[in-house]
Amino acid sequence: MSEQTQYRIERDTMGEVRVPVDALWRAQTQRAVENFPISGRGLERAQIRALGLLKGACAVVNRDLGLLDAEKAEAVIAAAAEIAEGRHDDQFPIDVFQTGSGTSSNMNANEVIASIAANNGATVHPNDHVNMSQSSNDTFPTATHLAAVEAVIKDLLPALEHLRLALLDKSTEWRTVVKSGRTHLMDAVPVTLGQEFGGYTRQVAAGMERLLATLPRLGELPIGGTAVGTGLNAPAGFGARVVAELVRTTGIDALSEAEDHFEAQAARDGLVEVSGALRTVAVSLTKIANDIRWMGSGPLTGLGELQLPDLQPGSSIMPGKVNPVLPEAVTQVAAQVVGNDAAVAFAGAGGHFELNVYIPVMARNVLESIRLLAAVSQLFADRCIHGLTANADRLRTLAESSPSIVTPLNSAIGYEEAAAVAKQALREEKTIRQTVVDRGLVGEKLSEEELDRRLDVLSMTNIDKD
Repeated sequence: MSEQTQYRIERDTMGEVRVPVDALWRAQTQRAVENFPISGRGLERAQIRALGLLKGACAVVNRDLGLLDAEKAEAVIAAAAEIAEGRHDDQFPIDVFQTGSGTSSNMNANEVIASIAANNGATVHPNDHVNMSQSSNDTFPTATHLAAVEAVIKDLLPALEHLRLALLDKSTEWRTVVKSGRTHLMDAVPVTLGQEFGGYTRQVAAGMERLLATLPRLGELPIGGTAVGTGLNAPAGFGARVVAELVRTTGIDALSEAEDHFEAQAARDGLVEVSGALRTVAVSLTKIANDIRWMGSGPLTGLGELQLPDLQPGSSIMPGKVNPVLPEAVTQVAAQVVGNDAAVAFAGAGGHFELNVYIPVMARNVLESIRLLAAVSQLFADRCIHGLTANADRLRTLAESSPSIVTPLNSAIGYEEAAAVAKQALREEKTIRQTVVDRGLVGEKLSEEELDRRLDVLSMTNIDKD
């Protein structure tokens, strides 16, 4: 903080602390700001929102149970709603690399809510009222899981569905556009461009299914377990009632009270699981993006099978060069997600006895992965997939020129003779058909009509069976 910053004095159980005069946070938040100047990165917006939603829900339940008087409860509920709406994100300054339980950020939320309430004329205490019936050990992981579930359902799954539909449109458009298949990056028997894009469509759909399959575990919330899972200082049924309130306010019925509160606080396996599903989506998008930029490579020395949209100049020194920038962005996001998952897996193993103490970094990585995948999937569909055009003539020429189209002749002339045909055709730069004729293989076992039928590259794709 600069020397010109004006301060006020706040107090906590450890003594006095100087806090910026206009800050809504108080002493415990300020101590954390000074203790953890590490990355300059705070909580994800989704988690700040979730903390606001959770604090409001807890106040509702405490009010309804007669533990918190109505005036204080309404002040907490109103202040928490402002946080959930994003009106005070700048009041959450604590670095993500902090105490492993997230206690600092939980107290940050408590203090900001208390200050907002005070500004509105109500006196509430951060611990006694805002944090009533709660512990950082159940609130911070609850907010993390709530944020992740909401982000998957409301952000990532719609973005992936948008991408899936864009790929499906291309699969339908190119149903009969024949091309050379490739295995090991070498020529293989023909496929259609539509079949390839149908495969990409299914990859995205399967990724969505994997994410949906994680929600029953990810949606289990530890609220109500308080410090170690026993529920000390929380009334009976508190967790279930808070979850019901969160379901009501968010409309997300994938949320549930933890089946076992000791598991729900000692381990973060639900985050590890969803991170693995996010990594799989990233791997799928990498494969799709790589195929598309390979097919768009050129314009003269590459495959030249697809034309990608021209989005921006590609070089500061080579005039006219255009690069596959969206596929490159996709693969960079994927690299980040894979790295995030490695950190989440490592952190997930850090559950010691009754508490995992890597929750903030797990939360940041999972929520960042969701945010990045959602954003890049939408862009990939809108600024790349929708604008792809197929060079159909070149695709067919390459398919018909491939020595692999000799494969349907195996049953007529035998595998070894077919291999000889393929090698001769490649060596002499002739078509497979001409080489078969040159080798005198057209006769009783193979008529010219049968040869043409077997060498029809579109029929080799079995497209009529799809």
